[in-house]
Amino acid sequence: MKVGIVGAGMVGSSAAYALTMQGIVNEIVLVDMNAALAIAQAEDISHAVPFVSATLVRAGGYRDLEGAGVVILAAGVSQKPGETRLELLTRNAEVFRQVVGQVLAVAPDAILLIASNPVDIMTYVATRLSGLPAQRVIGSGTILDSARFRSLLGRHLEISPQSVHAYVLGEHGDSEVLAWSNARAGSVPLLSFAEQVGKPLSETVRAEIDDGVRNAAYKIINGKGSTYYGIGAGLARIVMAIARDQRDVLSVSIVTSEVAGVRDVALSVPRVVGAKGVLQDLFPHLNESESADLLKSALLLKERADSVPL
Repeated sequence: MKVGIVGAGMVGSSAAYALTMQGIVNEIVLVDMNAALAIAQAEDISHAVPFVSATLVRAGGYRDLEGAGVVILAAGVSQKPGETRLELLTRNAEVFRQVVGQVLAVAPDAILLIASNPVDIMTYVATRLSGLPAQRVIGSGTILDSARFRSLLGRHLEISPQSVHAYVLGEHGDSEVLAWSNARAGSVPLLSFAEQVGKPLSETVRAEIDDGVRNAAYKIINGKGSTYYGIGAGLARIVMAIARDQRDVLSVSIVTSEVAGVRDVALSVPRVVGAKGVLQDLFPHLNESESADLLKSALLLKERADSVPL
């Protein structure tokens, strides 16, 4: 499969690097307004290819996206001093208006994979601008938050995070919902597993893990300015599910007809992802508190999305 990446900054280039390291696709095209940046990133990544795969990595323009099966959108503008969130969203919507049109003009059959933040709102924007079915416009959503949740649980339980099955739902952001009530380690309910291995999940431990998941981005940004390796790997994971038609269950964001009574809202729940995009939405059983929090997250996202002029 050929993959296009629009936006060759740290997120876009990290996704390209992760895809290359795993040999998931046979060609990657980096597109950026700063052509020199796209060329430099492509050259740098291509020099790693002889060690690990046979992926062709190159820079190009929109016309070079022809035939791409997936196009990752990692483009956008940064918030200016004194600029409101709505003003930033409006400017990013305008960027997407231009980008989405140019992508679909040459790759009308591509699945759009949205990485630009705020990712749920930008997924909603891209869906409306493109006119594509919702299952073909996928936001990275809480795939990274869920990975952080599993990582911290695995660290506490002293097991591989790949043996932890736990999801973060709703917004990729402050209103996200950690679904503790249905988390499992192996096939064992999480709380039972924790007791059996002598690593109980006390309220203190749960609070620490919640903070570690919810505020991970802030801590990383404070230390090095931005986050990119984790989301780069997450984007590569989504592309793998599509390219190989793996039908994996991943927590990604699409415009959903109804969540917790809120209609037409982009947020994350577990979904089956394969060659045609999202094949099925899955709604886990939640306790009363988690259900209420998911409703709050959905209402918040709906309000923000409806405020963006399209």
